[in-house]
Amino acid sequence: MFHGCRQLYTIGLRFQSKTHSRCIGTLTKAEAKKKRNQLYDEELKRQRAAVGRIEKIDVKYHGPTEEVILAMNKNLSTPHDCAKHISEGLTKVAALALVNEKPWDMHRPLTGPCDLTFTTLKAPNISTNRAFWRTCSLILGAVAENAFKDDVEVHLHSFPAPSIKSGSFISNVYLNLPDWQPTVPELQAMSALFVKLILRELPVERLVVQEDLAIEMFQENRFKIKQIPDIAKHNENRITLYRIGDHIDISKGPMVGNTSLVGRTTVAAVHKIQTDEGENLYRFQGVAIPSGILMNSFAYGLLEERAKKLNNVSWMPQRIEEDMEEKLTIAAQN
Repeated sequence: MFHGCRQLYTIGLRFQSKTHSRCIGTLTKAEAKKKRNQLYDEELKRQRAAVGRIEKIDVKYHGPTEEVILAMNKNLSTPHDCAKHISEGLTKVAALALVNEKPWDMHRPLTGPCDLTFTTLKAPNISTNRAFWRTCSLILGAVAENAFKDDVEVHLHSFPAPSIKSGSFISNVYLNLPDWQPTVPELQAMSALFVKLILRELPVERLVVQEDLAIEMFQENRFKIKQIPDIAKHNENRITLYRIGDHIDISKGPMVGNTSLVGRTTVAAVHKIQTDEGENLYRFQGVAIPSGILMNSFAYGLLEERAKKLNNVSWMPQRIEEDMEEKLTIAAQN
């Protein structure tokens, strides 16, 4: 677990909740996180044990200069495992897999014989760009969840489908702070937390669970409890979870395979937003470029300035937004 710096810890001193409670329901924030991770680990172990007798599958890797057929384990081996069999260099730079030409998480088990390719962030496609932005939103949620003292109530709300054209990735977060406006040092402290997390080179894990388990995992978060049944209704009673370190959240995915793929990054702004679900919902906004991508300070500064403006990202269903973005991209190229 990483910890916030002194400036952000002072937020809890300046903004005390009226009840001065350290608990979320009957659990502290640390206890709730520990329980969520225990349930995640138990379900992961159960699913792996349920595979039973190991069955081999042929995975045909299509590389830039070679094709390789790998014998992997059905429902256990992942694209990341395949990359390790091919080369150390590929393992480090592969951001997203394409399994039978469909985007696939690097740590998602393969379910049968398939054709496999990899994409990188130095030559990304639309799916890889979205996966990068989505992963940054996941990390930003982890930063928000860890930045405040225990007496500040923090509930992650959501991060909408990535819209790269908007200029910033976002995470919507409830805070029991009536009128918080972060200072420049506080934004810098959150940026430092973000950097510390990506430098840990954490795998971005994926796990699909049933609705009832997801509700148990997020029972202290009234927003997630409300969202989970609707998500499950449209996804065969299943909820897709992602984990980095000990931080877990809900997302359709896919995401890039490791936090190390994120390079220079900034938590640019936090805006209070109005919704039908009550007050004290804040939109955390950030900007980042992939690791290994060079950009001068002036150009990056322009990205930071753009990311400070309130991101009025639409709330339309993810697949509709992605279809529209893809059409716009194709039109711009023609």
